[in-house]
Amino acid sequence: MKIILATLNAKYIHTSLAIRLLKAYSEHEFQDIHLAEYTIKDPVMNIVSDLFQKKPDVIGFSCYIWNIEETVKLIGILKQVMPEVKIVLGGPEVSYEPLYWMQREAGIDFVVNGDGEETFHHLLQELRDDHKFHFVYGAAYRKGEELIVNPPRPKSDLNTLPTPHRFPDDLPDLGKRIVYFETSRGCPFNCQFCLSSIEVGVRYYDIERVKSDLLYLIENGAKVIKFLDRTFNINRNYAMEMFQFLIDNHQGCVFQFEITADIMRPEVLDFLAENAPPGIFRFEIGVQSTNDETNELVKRRQNFTKLSRTVMKIKASGNIDQHLDLIAGLPQENYSTFRKTFNDVFAMEPEELQLGFLKMLRGTGLRAQAAKYDYTYMEHAPYEILSSHVMPFSDIIRLKRLEDVLEKYWNSHRLDHSVKYLIRHVFSSPFDFFQEFGDYWEERGWQKIGHQLEDLFTRLHAFLTDRRTDSMEIITGLMKLDYFLGHKYKPRKIWWDITLDKSDWSRYMKEITSHPERLSAKLAEAGFSERELQKFTVLEVLPFRLDAVLDSISGLRFDPVADEAEGAEKIDDSTLGNPIVTGGEQTGTAAAAVQTKPADLAMDTTPPLAAADKSSVALAEPLAHTAGSTLLIVMYQQDESQRAQYYSLPV
Repeated sequence: MKIILATLNAKYIHTSLAIRLLKAYSEHEFQDIHLAEYTIKDPVMNIVSDLFQKKPDVIGFSCYIWNIEETVKLIGILKQVMPEVKIVLGGPEVSYEPLYWMQREAGIDFVVNGDGEETFHHLLQELRDDHKFHFVYGAAYRKGEELIVNPPRPKSDLNTLPTPHRFPDDLPDLGKRIVYFETSRGCPFNCQFCLSSIEVGVRYYDIERVKSDLLYLIENGAKVIKFLDRTFNINRNYAMEMFQFLIDNHQGCVFQFEITADIMRPEVLDFLAENAPPGIFRFEIGVQSTNDETNELVKRRQNFTKLSRTVMKIKASGNIDQHLDLIAGLPQENYSTFRKTFNDVFAMEPEELQLGFLKMLRGTGLRAQAAKYDYTYMEHAPYEILSSHVMPFSDIIRLKRLEDVLEKYWNSHRLDHSVKYLIRHVFSSPFDFFQEFGDYWEERGWQKIGHQLEDLFTRLHAFLTDRRTDSMEIITGLMKLDYFLGHKYKPRKIWWDITLDKSDWSRYMKEITSHPERLSAKLAEAGFSERELQKFTVLEVLPFRLDAVLDSISGLRFDPVADEAEGAEKIDDSTLGNPIVTGGEQTGTAAAAVQTKPADLAMDTTPPLAAADKSSVALAEPLAHTAGSTLLIVMYQQDESQRAQYYSLPV
């Protein structure tokens, strides 16, 4: 009996842990079992053709909201060209309403619910032997025209499951794809919009086994390992031991975790701040809403003050990137309260802020209560809401426009300096900038056409010009800086008109060649000729003091106020900020600064905001001491980081 375990990943770089778990559990008895991974972008007929040529007797599909619709279409065609093949579905998308899927698509023969390893193995045994499917707990099947759902199977003891991480066929691609890894299953929380809330309690793998598997992956070239644990830090001792192990053995591999920030203990934060190598850890933190009434309705326990303190302490260390999530459309969250939620969270300026829209997932408590909140939502996956009792569709589409420019202009890190200036000095709040720009973007019809890097700059410039924004000289100068820093090589074209004439260019290049020590000792040691410098250097004169402007947008903008009733201490502003900025040598009045990562800015001396100011953290602030001009010098391909380096000199 030949068995194919297949799935449609969202992208090629993703891998499926589920089908590897199933293979690992069953291959000792069923040696002719193979993995087949595709993507949701692959043409259906290409997948059908590939599976047809493999000549399987059984095909199992792992199903999620991102691939279920494509999978169902695929099954319909497969059954036409291979009517004898047995089709088995498993995964979170089909586990909670198996009858719906079997009724919808006649080609589905079986559905495996919940933990799949033991159930799928037992099902394979019955397919091979006696066909007594009523004995297969945790499965749904067809008996003639009748659909039968068997009782659930007890949860697996995770330490009885064989490792899914040591297949020889995976080794060549370990460094090219994301490796998904679990140290536990289950979630301790009960958020009504999340499937993880359905399973009560958390089960762990033995930590020594986990370490062994991780070391195997790292030593064989894994570059990114993403942990699927719903709350990696729920068990403090387990998490601390794992953090230490990964710090000791990372070999350059990057690890991504989902953490619950408001339960992170101070000693864990101190440990990470002192010991985590920069760039090795990445935290994903679900905030979802800062509206207390909303969180209570969805049974989400969250202390936003503690969460903010955790996020800001991690940010201050400069070692760990953070990805924060919001969900628009939760109960009692209208457009106005969501604006506050967005500004509350954006005040922390996370490396990424993802704005998602509520999805009414099958099996969740919120889907069962949809009528209570007057929800309308998509009939098919991803079941995204269209409206609620307090948020009409018109507000949903407005937020969609905001989300679009948020991805392009904040999460992409293409214009870090420019956007920070706009939200701190121009717009009344971050939400208002992204919303107003998103509305303008759609009015111009830009959502219907693609864009290149230069378009991001020219479109932002057009938007700001049309609204008659003040300080355009400063904004345009920062946009030029961001544009230069966004290239690995000297750019061949620019989006603005050249302002520096040839004689001034030549004069500045001669001065730099004659006095490279004004920029850096390393450059002076290199001893480049003027001709050599021209190959990898760009110059621009900015009509303001760049250092003063950068000071105004640097550092940590928000200091969460601790809850004194709980005896928590307020974070000392003097301890926040560990900028990765190399200060240039000073010669007379010429100060130079090198910066290789746009987001890493110097410490700001602006006092922290009070708690009452959280929802409007970017009120336009006066900017003084910017009179003068700056020579901006950007150099490329100067070190192993392959990042542009910039220097500035007063003119």
